[in-house]
Amino acid sequence: MAIRVQREDFDVGAEIAALTAGTPRIGAVVSFIGLVRDLHVREGYHRDSVQAMTLEHWPGVTDKALADIEAEAHRRWPLDASLIVHRYGRLEPGERIVLVLTASPHRDAAFDACRFLIDWLKTKAPFWKLEETPKGEHWVEAHSDDDDAARKWENG
Repeated sequence: MAIRVQREDFDVGAEIAALTAGTPRIGAVVSFIGLVRDLHVREGYHRDSVQAMTLEHWPGVTDKALADIEAEAHRRWPLDASLIVHRYGRLEPGERIVLVLTASPHRDAAFDACRFLIDWLKTKAPFWKLEETPKGEHWVEAHSDDDDAARKWENG
């Protein structure tokens, strides 16, 4: 289990290699890479172009929340390894925001755990997003779709 909150970009291939090194029992690695979109989305509709997004977090508190979410995934599924890397700072469209990796002897566990981690990160991790659009800056509010996705896992 590993989490990192960092300003710097990450190398997906290097992260996968490090995660699986020396663990031949791993049969599946599932990855999710979240990118900054160039569109602001509200209620399923693209509203404005996004020029940049600034992600803020609360050091210490954010790390603990991510560690708790990751520990829950390990409690629910037979994972050999996992990794969450979440960036902060000002990012432009196309830049990577988050990487989630899950590794297990079996693909079903790796897929389910990865989906769980992303769903819970979207709703339970203390990050704040400020979007820059041609109409000005605004804070991104929670989406009901994200809440619905996270709620699926509540009784797990």
